Parts: sequence; C-alpha cells; structure tokens
Amino acid sequence: MSGLRSVAALFVLFALVSSVSALGAMASAVESEAVSAVEGAEAAVAEAFGAVVEAERAGGNVSELLDRLDLAAEYLATANMCLRTGEFDGAVRNASLCVGALEGLAEDAAALRDTAAGESGQRLWITTSGSIVGVVMVVCGGFVGWRWSKKRYYRQALKMKPEVADE
Repeated sequence: MSGLRSVAALFVLFALVSSVSALGAMASAVESEAVSAVEGAEAAVAEAFGAVVEAERAGGNVSELLDRLDLAAEYLATANMCLRTGEFDGAVRNASLCVGALEGLAEDAAALRDTAAGESGQRLWITTSGSIVGVVMVVCGGFVGWRWSKKRYYRQALKMKPEVADE
C-alpha cells in the first residue's frame, strides 16, 4: 500500500508540475499576443500620424482627423498601461479599439490632402489673376486721372488773362 501511495503522490506531483509549466507556457503565449497587438497598434498610430501630417502640409483642415487620432492614442496609452500591469486581455482589447479608431483614417487623410492641393492651385490662380487685374486698374486709373487733371489745368490756364505789370 505504501508503494501505491508513493506512486499516487508522484503522479499528483507530476500533474502539478505539468499544469504549472503548461499555465506558464499559456501565460507567455497570451503575453506575446498582447505585445504583438500593442506593437501593431503603435505602428498603425504612427502611419496615421504621418498621413495626417501630409494632409496638414497640403493645407487641409485636419481637426476631425486629429480628434480620431487623439482617441486612438488614448486607447494605445491604456493598452500600454494594461500591458505593464499584466492585464494582457485588456491590452489586446484596447489595442484592437485603437486600430478600429484608426480604420479609414489614412484614406480620409489622403483624400483631404488631394482636395487641399487642388484648392491650393485654385487659390493661387485666383490670387494671381486678381493681382494682375488690380495692377491694371491702378495703372489705367492713374492714367485717366492724369489726363483729367491735365485738361482741367489747361482749361483754367486758358481762362486766365495775363496782366501787364507796371514798372
């Protein structure tokens, strides 16, 4: 009986060691999944930020895009905090929320960039043509004013009667 008890104790000990090592392997798998999810979210935020910067450089109004980027950054910060505290499920959930908040942002930024570039060309054409028209109007107005002043001066000069001064 003593031999049976030792075999049973050995079996329980073996089962315990096996379950602890299996749990450790599962925990490391969950941790690596969380780390890769957070790294993927960080890459998505960096890509979206680059797209927003390009749209802003083109002259687009990126305030709506920045609101979405800000929300994604909050999710990413929460995911990083969960990862540091060991809440791997929370890290994965917040990383996927971050990626979801950025969905379509790069396309929206590219469309905004293209629209802003087209509007920029149009503004340049309007400004240039408006300036040319303004300069022509000033030159023509100056010439007309000069001619009017000259005629008025000649009329007044012809109306004058010269007087001979006594010496």
